[in-house]
Amino acid sequence: MVARHTAVTEADVRKALGAVIDPGHGKDIVTLGRVSGVVVRDGNVGFAIEVEPERGAALEPMRKAAEDSVMQVPGVVSVTAVLTAERPPTPPLSAPAAASGSDIQAARRAAQAPHGRVAADAPKPLVPGVRHIVAVASGKGGVGKSTVAANLALALRAEGHEVGILDADIYGPSVPRMLGITGRPQSKDGKILEPMENYGIKAMSIGFLIKEDTPMIWRGPMVIGALEQMMRDVNWGTLDVMVVDMPPGTGDAQLTLAQRVPLAGAVIVSTPQDIALIDARKGLAMFRKVNVPVLGIVENMSTFICPNCGHESHIFSHGGARACAEELNVPFLGEIPLDMEIRETSDGGAPITASRPESENAARFRAIARKVWDAVEVTRQGRGGPRIVVE
Repeated sequence: MVARHTAVTEADVRKALGAVIDPGHGKDIVTLGRVSGVVVRDGNVGFAIEVEPERGAALEPMRKAAEDSVMQVPGVVSVTAVLTAERPPTPPLSAPAAASGSDIQAARRAAQAPHGRVAADAPKPLVPGVRHIVAVASGKGGVGKSTVAANLALALRAEGHEVGILDADIYGPSVPRMLGITGRPQSKDGKILEPMENYGIKAMSIGFLIKEDTPMIWRGPMVIGALEQMMRDVNWGTLDVMVVDMPPGTGDAQLTLAQRVPLAGAVIVSTPQDIALIDARKGLAMFRKVNVPVLGIVENMSTFICPNCGHESHIFSHGGARACAEELNVPFLGEIPLDMEIRETSDGGAPITASRPESENAARFRAIARKVWDAVEVTRQGRGGPRIVVE
């Protein structure tokens, strides 16, 4: 007879955390009111522990003890605990129009570093050494956005630029696998992480800091805090361009990131089918809402050419993204076919732009990269960067 897993409740989690003592106060963290944001889903548990900013680094053992304590609860599959700290209030560049007062207050909280550390130092520019930040976005998932982002970054590197890539998709990080990078980032001073590197580009992703099959069950403010710290608390050095693989969709995380990061522009990825283009229009509208230039649209999975007979098929239709770009008066950057080699090289950690630079598909990505670079240079010279406004 197979034993059934016990259903875990928030009360179970808080009871376990009642055994975790804050060494600075001599009482348990539940009694002190430090536990917040408890989420329980199918045995996966997440919660935040609120601490004073100046004690953040010293309380990492307490955070780990909290995870270990909850892991002992019958039915718990995984535990993610983060340290959060209240910073002096600094208003964001602009608040989302639909955000409530409590949402804005929550967004001002300094969420944990990806490995559980709290940054207590004063706010500083997120990425002062980066010349251009380019978002690669899509209105929905499943259109190959991450594949395009990785190959675009590698194509920009092939064009002679210093490049970094930030995997901003907290819930579904793909960059570690696509770039063939394993291991964890190191820190020379215990404060700033060194980015991972492969193929001559620097990379950072929450995927470097968790196991590949670990579900991320963080709420919005925790996600935003982690993204900001993957930019601010990483030694990116001097880069010509940072490619940001955005989360799919147009929710709070995407909008907040678009508002807080000085984006030089956005690349929209879509398949040519009508249902995908509807969502692509939403993504484009979001960037226009915060006055971020849309650099253009890429039509991914544009055509399929049979590797055996050479017959061309339009599985997801064809030309829809080009027509959409013309309709919305934005540049059309190019077509990327539905090609088994692109899929296999990306899944294998050797994207086609790096592993097959002489191929026709690699040439397509380089052509898109040249258009993107020319567009951001014009933006920089003509406008001095995007101006973020509240409508």
